[in-house]
Amino acid sequence: MAGVVFLVLLCLSAGAMLGTVQGEDPYLFFTWNVTYGTRSPLGVPQQVILINDQFPGPNINSTSNNNIVVNVFNNLDEPFLLTWSGIQQRKNSWQDGVLGTNCPIPPGTNYTYHFQVKDQIGSYIYYPSTGMHRASGGFGGLRVNSRLLIPVPYADPEDDYTVILNDWHTKSHKTLQSFLDSGRSLARPAGVLINGKNAKGDGKDEPLFTMKPGKTYKYRICNAGLKNTLNFRIQGHPLKLVEMEGSHVVQNVYESLDVHVGQCFTVLVTANQAPKDYYMVASTRFNKQVLTGKGIIRYTNGKGPASPELPEAPVGWAWSLNQFRSFRWNLTASAARPNPQGSYHYGSINITRTIKLVSSTSREGGKLRYALNGVSHVNPETPLKLAEYYGIADKVFKYDTIQDSPQADIAHAKIVSQPNVLNLTFRNFVEIIFENPEKSMQSYHLDGYSFFAVAVEPGTWTPEKRKSYNLLDAVSRTTVQVFPKSWAAILLTFDNAGMWNIRSEMWERTYLGQQLYASVLSPARSLRDEYNLPDNSLLCGLVKDMPTPQPYSIYGA
Repeated sequence: MAGVVFLVLLCLSAGAMLGTVQGEDPYLFFTWNVTYGTRSPLGVPQQVILINDQFPGPNINSTSNNNIVVNVFNNLDEPFLLTWSGIQQRKNSWQDGVLGTNCPIPPGTNYTYHFQVKDQIGSYIYYPSTGMHRASGGFGGLRVNSRLLIPVPYADPEDDYTVILNDWHTKSHKTLQSFLDSGRSLARPAGVLINGKNAKGDGKDEPLFTMKPGKTYKYRICNAGLKNTLNFRIQGHPLKLVEMEGSHVVQNVYESLDVHVGQCFTVLVTANQAPKDYYMVASTRFNKQVLTGKGIIRYTNGKGPASPELPEAPVGWAWSLNQFRSFRWNLTASAARPNPQGSYHYGSINITRTIKLVSSTSREGGKLRYALNGVSHVNPETPLKLAEYYGIADKVFKYDTIQDSPQADIAHAKIVSQPNVLNLTFRNFVEIIFENPEKSMQSYHLDGYSFFAVAVEPGTWTPEKRKSYNLLDAVSRTTVQVFPKSWAAILLTFDNAGMWNIRSEMWERTYLGQQLYASVLSPARSLRDEYNLPDNSLLCGLVKDMPTPQPYSIYGA
């Protein structure tokens, strides 16, 4: 079963210090069996990664502050990890599921994730973070609903649907990984999938979703692909955007949305057209050859097939940039907490540090690597967070091997491959610039936080560009795109202690080094700021046989 095995509400003491008893938030328990299986998403039988025999994997349907327990059994022939992209893991980078924080789950064993979707709402995805597993599946939707006591700025929909989009290769993840290891880049994908399928249009396609006439539905649309921005649209049905990656937004209406890799949008769609079938369409952007995936939406009283004439996608990336500029934070809506989103005046906080990250590519010696500020990240055998916690960081990595402002012409400088870890001061308000001097599209994600995407603009960044920042109602989100020969600026407070991955969402680039980690240490060493190493943590590398360090306490060091 993909769903919740059982749900319990525990009532536990809040601690002897307080001398009171409070109800703990509900627990959702899942057991996931990760296996290989055979599917034919593009008509050709191929090996895919299944979770509980499902492709894509099961949807997690949770509510803000729920505790989620997922027991993952790895029945693949390789080590495996899942990361919960967009879940902030407050004080708990131990559960992030990336190689900088976790030892991978060995084949034939299991590991139990335990995390809380604390004080957040929204539409997210999970996917494998090991190797190129993401190219074969293992991904799915993760939704965090608002608690009943906090109003949502739209009426309850008739139903809530998750739409997972992705570009797709018919070659296995092992073959694709061997290409990258041998110095080749990924070729064009073979097609585009919507929830693991592509409708043939022969009249025999089963609907992905159904709608009752006159009713309004919520669609959560996420791009779990490897490389391609996908434009999403529905025949004859406008999309009212209401939320993205944890923020309620101003409710503009769009004919289509560019969903960049790793991003999620939530839209409302009203069934107000003639009762029949309609195509939802996802097509690749910014490529000479356009690939298109289709899925059927069927009216419950529908009579007749979907029209073969598909709505056209936009052309060029200027259209996409203008769409980004139209996104605005809904300042009056309440997010996971009762206070309005706009009560947090991020634009009036002084920036304490500016970090400019410039991407580059190297094919020196026939070896393909991607870098940020000249460093291509390599995952050491000992996860960075474990090395730090056990006090042996100096044996595994060095902090701040890159400068906050890269050297001139860094895009053409020699690339060094090593662990790339920034030392961030706890609770500082930081500006990060992603600059893309290359001709290809990029998309970046930051674990452990949401950030304010205050600008995406063509050209190169200089301090004068701050005049163009949106310091009032930029959307708080977890992923931001960077167009070719362009830059993006984000602002955030590093108030979540832990080791956090900053990565390209283009998985070829991530696998070959275009990522780094932000180490955010609390000087207090207190449980108020960060949880201890979980008892069930997998240990590997240098810490495998070391004694467990003195745990943090509520009092601190």
